[in-house]
Amino acid sequence: MTDQALKGINTQIPNVARMYDYYLGGKDNFPADREAAERALTVVPEIRHSARSNRAFLRRTVDFVARTGIDQFLDLGAGLPTQNNVHQVAPGAKVVYVDNDPTVLVHGRAILGKNENVTIVEGDMRRPREILEHPDVRAAIDFDRPVGVLLLAIMHFVPDEDDPCGILATFREAMAPGSHLVMSHVAIDARPAAADGVTKVYDRASSPFVARTSKEIVRLFEGFDLVEPGIVNLPEWRPAPGDTVPYKGIGSYFLGGVGVVNGDG
Repeated sequence: MTDQALKGINTQIPNVARMYDYYLGGKDNFPADREAAERALTVVPEIRHSARSNRAFLRRTVDFVARTGIDQFLDLGAGLPTQNNVHQVAPGAKVVYVDNDPTVLVHGRAILGKNENVTIVEGDMRRPREILEHPDVRAAIDFDRPVGVLLLAIMHFVPDEDDPCGILATFREAMAPGSHLVMSHVAIDARPAAADGVTKVYDRASSPFVARTSKEIVRLFEGFDLVEPGIVNLPEWRPAPGDTVPYKGIGSYFLGGVGVVNGDG
C-alpha cells in the first residue's frame, strides 16, 4: 500500500480486517495486527483454520445462491479482498461490497475498482437504512428482485446494544421474496473458557469481539426459512466431495447457515 493510500489509516491499532487477512496468510497487515492475531491464536489455535473454513463457506454458499438464479449480492462487512471473492464465485453478478473500514475501502477500490459489476460502498451495518438508501447501492441492486445478502464473520463484532436482531430485520424487510441471507458467526459453546481471552485481544482492536452462544446465533436467523442442513459448523454446510470436517463432534464452534425470505410478508 502506498504512503498516500495509508493516510487516515491507523497502523498502530490492531485492525480486525487486517488480522483476518493475517489468519488467511495474506500480506495486507502490519506488526500490530500480526501481534494481536498471534495472541488470539495462543488462546484458540483453531482461528487460522476457521478463517479458511469461512472463505470456503462463502464459496459454497454464494455458488448455491447463484444457482437459484440470484444475480445480485450485497456483501456487508466485506473485509479485504482475497481469493474466492463474491464476484469471482458468481461471475456476471452485480456485487456491492460494503465496509466502514478505511483499510478495506482503500485496498478494495485499488484492486476491484475497474470491475463494472462491482461497487464498493462505505457504510456501517449498524445503520442499515443508510446502506439500503445509499445511491450507489440503489444503482446496483434492484430490491424488487431477489438478492443475496452476506454477513460473513461480521455479526460477532456487533454488540447487543446495537440491536443485531433489529439490524437483520431491517435488511429482511428490504429483501424481496426468494432472497437469501448467508451468515456465519463464531459460537463459544465448544470453547467457553477461551472466550474471555479472545475478547481481551479484540478489545484493543478496531472492533470488539462479542461472545455469543449457538442459541443466541440461531435467534439471529429468525424470520428466515432455513435451507438444509440448517445452522451448522461451517465445514458441515454442504461440504464438497473430499472436504474435511475438522470440528465434527466437538460441538458448536463457527456456525453458518443460509436463510430464505418467504412470500408471507
